[in-house]
Order: sequence, then C-alpha cells, then structure tokens
Amino acid sequence: MSVDISVVVVDDEPLIRSGLRAIIDAEPDLTVVGEAGDGAEVLPLVRRTGADVVLMDVRMPALDGIQATRLLLDALDPAPRVLVVTTFENDDYVYDALRAGASGFLLKRTPPDDIIAAIRTVAGSESLLFPEAIRTLALAHVDQQERKPAGLGQYDLTDREQEVLRLMAKGLSNAEIAGELVLGLQTIKTHVANLLAKLGARDRTQAVILAYESGFVPLQ
Repeated sequence: MSVDISVVVVDDEPLIRSGLRAIIDAEPDLTVVGEAGDGAEVLPLVRRTGADVVLMDVRMPALDGIQATRLLLDALDPAPRVLVVTTFENDDYVYDALRAGASGFLLKRTPPDDIIAAIRTVAGSESLLFPEAIRTLALAHVDQQERKPAGLGQYDLTDREQEVLRLMAKGLSNAEIAGELVLGLQTIKTHVANLLAKLGARDRTQAVILAYESGFVPLQ
C-alpha cells in the first residue's frame, strides 16, 4: 500500500484496544496513533494526532460513541472517518451512530483480515462498507409510514445523480458505477461529489441512509 492510514482506537476495555492495535500495527500501511478509553477523550486525541480513521466503541461509560461521533464530526473539518465497533449487529446504537455520521460498523468478533479491509475501505471513501447490513439496519429502524415514494425531490438531483445514488446504495464503488453507466471514473467522482453536496451528506453512508429514510431507494 502506498498511502499510510493513521488510526485511533476507542474502547473502554483495554484488552479490546490492545487486540485491535496489534492487528492494525501489523499492517505496513496502517498505524495506531492513539488510544482512548472513553468518548470524552476522542476529540482532543484526534486533534493532536490528526488520525484518518477512528475505531469507535458505541457503549462507553461517560460519553457514548454516538455522542462522541457527533462531537468529532461537528468540531473538525476535515474530520476523520468513524468506524463503529460493536458487539451486536442489531444494536440501536449502531444505526444512531451511522445517522450521526459514522461511515460504517464492525462487530467485535470480525476476523482480523476483515477489520483491516474495513479500515482501508472507509479511509478510501469510494465504496460503501457492508451495504446489505446497512439496508437491514434501515429496515429495522425506518418508520415505513413516513417514507414517501422518490422522496428526495427537494434536493434537485439530476437524473444521472439519481442513477449514481441508486448504484451507491447497492454497494458499488466508483469504478463499478463507471462501468455500469459506461462513463469515465472522474465523471462518476464528480457526480458523487455533487450529490453529496446537494444532500448535505458527509459521505456515501449518510447519503444512502437518507435515500432509504426518504423512500427514494426501496428497503424491500
């Protein structure tokens, strides 16, 4: 790998932190630049280290991962990517953290190779991490009665931007979307940047969640 990715690990269990550090530091392109035992410690730590990715536990005693994620993303520009680490896949905290701005989530029992791949994916920001899992979470948490067909009309997305968003929700990368639509990669990157700006979404995950919650992309 040619680009180094700096990581902060946040978890109230020292054993979890040390295990994640060992996995991450074994990779030539990844480096743990700091650890925190509670969400209250995250903002000053990231300010000091300039971390690219934060592995964020959701359940912590003083400040939980949802509040810490929101605080981090509101305070910093550019902000790091946040990857939620949780014990239970259907935890309400996970969906709330994604809505607060986290770019994806991992289970604590995830195999080491998959943890590394997830960090690289969210750092690169050109793919959606575990799109089917995000759809499942949305299905469990979105109020079906409030969804409206094609409910993104107020954002004035072009037809092409709408096509790109639908393909993003399926988990396609920029390169895969370019192939699907027979367009250049740079053109797709421009469309993605434009639709994120129009939606006020920080990254693909927030755009896709908005697409689900609005009814623009069907959950079933």
